[in-house]
Amino acid sequence: QVLLVESGGGLVQAGGSLRLSCAASGGTFYSHAMGWFRQTPGKEREFVAGSGSGGTTNYADSVKGRFTISGDSAKNTAYLQMNSLKPEDTAVYYCAQRGRGRIYLSATLRAENTYDYWGQGTQVTVSS
Repeated sequence: QVLLVESGGGLVQAGGSLRLSCAASGGTFYSHAMGWFRQTPGKEREFVAGSGSGGTTNYADSVKGRFTISGDSAKNTAYLQMNSLKPEDTAVYYCAQRGRGRIYLSATLRAENTYDYWGQGTQVTVSS
């Protein structure tokens, strides 16, 4: 059974940076897409960033220019570099990866059902 584990969350002041990591264990697959989502209490989980086949990427408007997704598909590792953090970025961040088939359409990266595996989440808190 594939498990994804996020790390790198924590408490940071506004304007600071954090780098989230996501590692897979328990199985072998090629990550055709990687995504990061976040959720705050009382709200639905929302898309943050995604990376697919051929280098395609997609970012939520709220993080564009501040966050960067990267990773190693063969090693099933994903990263989210978060700069210029704002208090409204406070949330639990979830990593997701896709093992079945390539994704070239960037809009598809925003959908949760694009992904096969999910992590348990890591808390990011940005203080003002």
